[in-house]
Amino acid sequence: MVGESGCGKSTLAQVLMRLLPPTGGTATFEGEDLFAKRGAALKAWRRDMQIVLQDPYTSLNPRRTVGDIVGEPFDIHPEVAPKGDRRRRVQELLEVVGLNPEHIRRYPHQFSGGQRQRIGIARALALRPKVIVCDEPVSALDVSIQAQVLNLFSDLQRELGLAYLFIAHDLGVVRHLCDRVAVMYLGSIVETGSNEEISTRASHPYTQALLRRCPSPTRPCAASASGSRVTSRAPPPRRRGAASAPAARRPPRSAPPSPRSSRSGRPPTTRRRATSPNPRASSARSSASSVSEVASLTPSVRIGTSITEDAVTPGRPAPPDGLP
Repeated sequence: MVGESGCGKSTLAQVLMRLLPPTGGTATFEGEDLFAKRGAALKAWRRDMQIVLQDPYTSLNPRRTVGDIVGEPFDIHPEVAPKGDRRRRVQELLEVVGLNPEHIRRYPHQFSGGQRQRIGIARALALRPKVIVCDEPVSALDVSIQAQVLNLFSDLQRELGLAYLFIAHDLGVVRHLCDRVAVMYLGSIVETGSNEEISTRASHPYTQALLRRCPSPTRPCAASASGSRVTSRAPPPRRRGAASAPAARRPPRSAPPSPRSSRSGRPPTTRRRATSPNPRASSARSSASSVSEVASLTPSVRIGTSITEDAVTPGRPAPPDGLP
């Protein structure tokens, strides 16, 4: 299932999983209507159809260990695995998806994004389903990790005989993994066909637009046929001792301006307005004189600034130039 973001792909997945109630139509699986199942029949059917969610960071409970997360389906369906055998089953599932079985007591935050998605895949495999709904399982991962997860899906499909409803917005990913393709546009499926038919003889304008925006076959996720391995093209790590590109240097800072001195060699004096002698004025003049001496010795004060009695508050030094 391919289509742009917001066209209804994830909503369709949740409706098929009976997480959202359908408003109309039918969905048939092995000759039975999925929307007609209730009670025990619905619970038994859930063993045959599982889902891998899009975001590996929010789809796992951060308060539970990996062993509890992967083993949770066994608590809901105890007939699948006896209670004393669940730890061994969980470790086997972790090994199947390429994780260390000894990490069963770790928490989700101790794993990377790709490893978290593998934990979600192990949880979906716990009940040995027939169909797995993959709701954009690689869209939140880096390109190199996408290749690893896609190859894992291919290996599991071949070894366990699984069927996927693989949802994506990248035709290259769908073309690599799927046999039949359905194109969704604005909540409706506008075209269906085999992988080859959609890739070479697309009839709907929206499908043709998707194909034009699809990466070239030389890109990692755009395989020309299903079943081939996906390889990432991440740049190789730099060898120790290899020459590296010179780092950008900051331009040298200009030296702070030095106070301008008069011809006689003495520091410049500030100009003051003549006022009537009174105690407040004499206090202001003494403050202004102190500030002028500091200004002549401090590089951060602009040279040539006149300090007047109006700019000085008695008993309080004048603020630096440029501040209120």
